[in-house]
Amino acid sequence: MDLRIFTEPQQGASYDTLLSVAKATEDLGFDAFFRSDHYLSMGDVDGLPGPTDAWITLAGIARETRRIRLGTLMTAATFRLPGVLAIQVAQVDQMSGGRVELGLGAGWYEEEHRAYGIPFPAEKFARLEEQLAIVTGLWRTPVGETFGYEGTYYQLADSPALPKPAQQRVPVLIGGHGKTRTPRLAGQYADEFNMPFASAEDSERQFERVRAAAEAAGRKGDDLVYSNALVVCVGKDDAEVARRADAIGRQVDELKENGLAGSPAEVVDKIGRYAQACSSRIYLQILDLDDLDHLELISSQVQAQLG
Repeated sequence: MDLRIFTEPQQGASYDTLLSVAKATEDLGFDAFFRSDHYLSMGDVDGLPGPTDAWITLAGIARETRRIRLGTLMTAATFRLPGVLAIQVAQVDQMSGGRVELGLGAGWYEEEHRAYGIPFPAEKFARLEEQLAIVTGLWRTPVGETFGYEGTYYQLADSPALPKPAQQRVPVLIGGHGKTRTPRLAGQYADEFNMPFASAEDSERQFERVRAAAEAAGRKGDDLVYSNALVVCVGKDDAEVARRADAIGRQVDELKENGLAGSPAEVVDKIGRYAQACSSRIYLQILDLDDLDHLELISSQVQAQLG
């Protein structure tokens, strides 16, 4: 089971804070550092010092780390034109020496669009589908050839399809709970399917839908990596678990029900249930980014038991 660190910087984090977490992620042996792609805080937090852009952040972290994978859960298709996004991700992939992964979703948080003057179209899913076709099409166009696309929402003509990523194929992540369109897109475009904040039972059912969609698209179901994103709150004892839950404004019982919470043994046991559901990777949502001792405990007491 791969463990990756997943951050939510819109809740309040500077670049320096994120860099500290990313370096700890690398030093403690985790597989990757991922971040959300949002411009507005959620819930009862002030979000200070304000939002950081996902791909600018990852570009900086790319130059300050050497091993860990870097990516987004999920970049909103509403935030960037597909040609621009393809350039940004390819450049950060070059800057990292080929360690980038692109999670791409339709976008959903209408308030942040209003707050920053970003259009929030009604037909978001159809736009996402065109973006996936364009971004992947630009990357796989051979050097010296051009790329064109004539869609409902985007049109490209005679694009040189440059720059290219350092990797021959940048992994693309698609995720979500939708029962029809989401599996279809994942089956066609995704290297990894991520089920966010769901039970092991619901995850297993969605993974099966994605497997079927991949096979319908002429692929093998096992061509994809299947993963989960879950909030994490671990403590050496009940008091430490309660302290960490209080720091993020959550209740221990709710965290145990909906995430990975409790002692290291409890968390390892619950991760095992996701492994039985055919998940091979967990994105650990870390909400208190100043608590690096939390990461150390997860590394030494949880990750170490997963081998």
